[in-house]
Amino acid sequence: MSEKEHFLTPEGLAKLEEELEHLRTVRRQEVAEKIQRAKELRSTVNTPEYEEAKNEQGFVEGRIQAIERIIKNAVIIHPEAADLVQLGSKVKVHHQDGNEEDYIIVGSAEANPAEGKISNESPVGKALLGKRVGDKVEVSVPAGVLKLKIVEIK
Repeated sequence: MSEKEHFLTPEGLAKLEEELEHLRTVRRQEVAEKIQRAKELRSTVNTPEYEEAKNEQGFVEGRIQAIERIIKNAVIIHPEAADLVQLGSKVKVHHQDGNEEDYIIVGSAEANPAEGKISNESPVGKALLGKRVGDKVEVSVPAGVLKLKIVEIK
């Protein structure tokens, strides 16, 4: 079974590689030192400090594996000037309430709504893909139906 492709911008790939390097070189060592200190504090290894450090170690190792998998299956997207919304596009939309918002369409591994980066797999991302300036889309969201009009594609 082939693994899922992860669409990333060059910047998103660089951030993941930086995080991976930090986890491997810094966090692993910090957690190993916590485990060692917890072992030295008591004669038994079943202390809360030891359990917490082991749980943290599991989290760090799991995150390392997840990032390695994402990078291994990364498909780098290079946005091109186009008249259609595609992966990597910066899209300005006009909401029905009169507000405008900018989105960057990225893969799920890079999505960060607080930074305006929405996944191509999200309801809004899916609705915008393949559309042109002037197109209107309706998206079902938990709060109801979101009506957007594309005003600019970069």
